[in-house]
Amino acid sequence: MARFGRAVAGAPELVDTLLQPGGWWRDLLAFTWDIRSFVGTEAVRAAVEDHTLQTAATAFDLSPRSVVQVVAGDPAQIVAWFDFATAAGSGRGFVRLLPGSEGRTPTSGSSEGADGPWRALGVLTSLQELRGREEAVGSRRPLGTQHREVPGRITWTDRRRAETDFATTDPEVLVVGGGQCGLAVAARLGRLGVSTLVVERNARIGDNWRSRYPSLTLHDPVGMDHLPYLPFPESWPQFTPKDKFAGWLEYYAEAMELNVWTSSTLAQLTRDEADGSWSVTVRRADGSERVLRPRHVVLAGGLNGAPAIPELPGRAEFAGQVVHSSAFGGGAAWQGRRAVVVGAGVSGHDVAQNLYEQGAEVTLVQRSSTYVVRSDTWYSTFLPFYLEGGPSTADADLLAASAPFGISPSLAVEPTRIAAEADRELHEGLRRAGFALDFGPDGQGLMAKHLLGIEGYYIDVGASGLIADGKIAVQQGAGVERFTPDGIVLTDSTALPADLVVLATGYHGVLDSSRDLLGPIADRCLPVYGVAPDGEMSSVWRHSGQDGLWFMVGQLQAARIYSQVLALRIAAIQDGLIDASSGYRGEPAADRVAVQA
Repeated sequence: MARFGRAVAGAPELVDTLLQPGGWWRDLLAFTWDIRSFVGTEAVRAAVEDHTLQTAATAFDLSPRSVVQVVAGDPAQIVAWFDFATAAGSGRGFVRLLPGSEGRTPTSGSSEGADGPWRALGVLTSLQELRGREEAVGSRRPLGTQHREVPGRITWTDRRRAETDFATTDPEVLVVGGGQCGLAVAARLGRLGVSTLVVERNARIGDNWRSRYPSLTLHDPVGMDHLPYLPFPESWPQFTPKDKFAGWLEYYAEAMELNVWTSSTLAQLTRDEADGSWSVTVRRADGSERVLRPRHVVLAGGLNGAPAIPELPGRAEFAGQVVHSSAFGGGAAWQGRRAVVVGAGVSGHDVAQNLYEQGAEVTLVQRSSTYVVRSDTWYSTFLPFYLEGGPSTADADLLAASAPFGISPSLAVEPTRIAAEADRELHEGLRRAGFALDFGPDGQGLMAKHLLGIEGYYIDVGASGLIADGKIAVQQGAGVERFTPDGIVLTDSTALPADLVVLATGYHGVLDSSRDLLGPIADRCLPVYGVAPDGEMSSVWRHSGQDGLWFMVGQLQAARIYSQVLALRIAAIQDGLIDASSGYRGEPAADRVAVQA
């Protein structure tokens, strides 16, 4: 850590002694004011030269509250968490070290492996706090009252009502969408003192979860799903039922004192480039309209845009019911009846399982192959640091964020192989049932499929066993050609009679679903989601291509990690530390920004 500190303080020649040849440095704001990654010693050396004079980084040292761990294996590894400071604030990081070829653990105080020095496979640096705009938490929490005479004292209730109404002021940030991403970034901004309003179209916070099919539970274990500042109680179930989670979101918005307008939609959104603000017309529940002028708009409507519903001939003649999986109301009404689920991704499996458990006769239509991994195998192999007895959530998040998205799939090849071996019996049963399996592009598993937008994957929470046992039938290798009065016909001419057809056919992309709102602004945006040319995610949690417009999407772990990144970046813009357009735009020099010392 001392040598890394010297390198970033003006000695880039040290980089070759610090990193493995294919090693990387990933930075979350601390040095680049962006989410950037640099892979290979040459790229890291160039990055250090670029940013040396802009950060004045000092005080690199191991975190006293974190444990340095030796990870057994071949080769052995050392992982550690560290602290540092820059001209703008303070940061934390994570490093993973590999030894020489023999992989022996070094003796105490030694930097040498069996056949050479220990070098970093990867280093993460992450800005945690802005100097002068520290979060109002812990010792800086609000007092809540004034223990003295206050003429005309305003109660907490009246203060909160005034803050939420924005009757005489405009919010600095308008967040569109009150799901986990919108609430997480609003909570982060609120603790930084950035005035923020969340606009939610549903009548209550959490309705985006309440409206989904009754059997839905979160697929991630509780350790991955905490929201910022307010972790779940220790008695919380390992996997959260959707209505329980909906209630938690509503409670979270109240407990974190978030300013929320429910039953509200955006009627118009325009940009004033002259003063860098937005003009946003919000239509309230009572039909009234309010024009707001925030400097930033965060679109947090979720990773899934509008449902993708294929146009199929004969649908009007079909005597049964057709519904997209997003509108599936549960299987209770379909006991003893025939149901066909089209699509073998996450939603398709969940819906098929629910229908079977409610007594329906279910057939799953699988057009192409699916990556399947059992839930306990997935988390014990890929994400064990989020399970009981692991590091703190903050440390686990740094570990999880330490690898750039562009190389994460390649790092998953060996864990994918190990997981496949553990799930061999289940996979054999699925193949016997006629279900087609894959292990992702080049054997890289779920992450590669997700980042490439290939939706054919499923973390098994029960449906795969039902398929392997023949309780859920499978029609594999063909899509739907048309409807008939009593069912559907597949492209291989197979006829499937049905009373219910559920189209688990996915969703349109975030940007496409936002075009009606954004209008021509959408054409100025970079692609939203997916890996950008620099190896990081495009347009989400970072510059979108349009100044002042941000996309905040992702599951709960991503919401927690990257809400901090986005909130700190917006606060830095508000404080004049960086300009509104700083960040990746596709040009090599886009990360060069001026920082106040």
